[in-house]
Amino acid sequence: MEQYIVKGGVPLVGEVEISGAKNAALAIVAAAIMTDDKVVIDNLPDVRDINVLLQAIEGIGAKVVHRTENCVEIDSSSIHSVTVDYEYIKKIRASYYLLGALLGKFNKAEVALPGGCNIGSRPIDQHIKGFKALGATVDIEHGMIMTSADELIGNHIYMDVVSVGATINVMLAAALAQGSTILENAAKEPHVVDVANMLNSMGANIKGAGTDVIRIKGVEKLHGTEYSVIPDQIEAGTFMFAAAATKGNVLVKNVIPKHLEAITAKLLEIGCCIEEYDDAVRVIGPDQLKSTHVKTLPYPGFPTDMQPQIAVTLGLSSGISIVTESIFENRFKYVDELARMGANVKVEGNTAIITGVDKYLGARISAPDLRAGAALVIAGLAAEGFTVIDDIVYIQRGYEKFEDKLTALGAHIERISTEHEAQKFRLKVG
Repeated sequence: MEQYIVKGGVPLVGEVEISGAKNAALAIVAAAIMTDDKVVIDNLPDVRDINVLLQAIEGIGAKVVHRTENCVEIDSSSIHSVTVDYEYIKKIRASYYLLGALLGKFNKAEVALPGGCNIGSRPIDQHIKGFKALGATVDIEHGMIMTSADELIGNHIYMDVVSVGATINVMLAAALAQGSTILENAAKEPHVVDVANMLNSMGANIKGAGTDVIRIKGVEKLHGTEYSVIPDQIEAGTFMFAAAATKGNVLVKNVIPKHLEAITAKLLEIGCCIEEYDDAVRVIGPDQLKSTHVKTLPYPGFPTDMQPQIAVTLGLSSGISIVTESIFENRFKYVDELARMGANVKVEGNTAIITGVDKYLGARISAPDLRAGAALVIAGLAAEGFTVIDDIVYIQRGYEKFEDKLTALGAHIERISTEHEAQKFRLKVG
């Protein structure tokens, strides 16, 4: 089993290039199968979730050619099945985007129920509601979601809760439905906008993405396109908090600063110096971090996917901070791991009360999910001594070349799989 071993206490210094947004890329790969023409997707992050989804669409007949490490060409003209019962697909949450894409193109789809990180209940009732509103029937049998329609007809759909996944999924299906669809209480996240822009570049007619009302006029068919995925705001935010926690100085490149405003605001509150450029942000960590309060909210609020990273950083601040999680109910599982490193965090319901400590101490810990895993790496980077992080397969789901990028910033981190490798690392870094 692969692990990370980290020797902490070194400020991160230098420049880091941010990869394409995983959450946007997953939906964009699904959208690519909605035409028989070739689609080229650039700035695609080379991470496990994306590779699983590419293998899944190959499994139903699409042809995938890797032009470069981060660029693929997808030809879906040879798709021969609308049933995606691929053993790995259950492991990624975004498998459900194939439902909207296949339903839109073929009026039928059967996809294994999604998996992903266990960070709480993430029901797909809003997806089902949207598909039914477009005229589809939806059944769940033997772990498969099966949906079909004689024809999809546009409709006025109000989302009961703001859901990124459901917004994108209904948008995919509605792009090829007859007539107009109005999607109210839609999610406004940057990756919703990116998927809408991708579909529009394929000939769809979608307006209002990025607001809470999206209007979709169905078109007869979509055509090929070349599209570049937006930068990953969560990867960017992770490196920004890593700079803060290690008292570093990091230029985070290939970002859209507008997408990072909620993150930047909190870094300023806790005492960091921030410099913004057109497509980059510099974060300089202070000698002593200040405490603050934060509540996760849908975009443009503070992202739930950044909650573990800010909590780990606030654990090293002076005073008491309060972190409130309003999106997922099971997102504080990393707190027990952080406590092994000397953190003082008390969880009450959906709130973590964090009393800052002077330092973390290296320990053997496990990554409970993707973002918490990355946050625990930040804790290891800031800690005194050696930290070993187990279950890093979670981290590899969403961060491209994570240890390489950290090493380039001066971090002492290595991916290992044996105790012998751990010993070699300890001797090497002293």
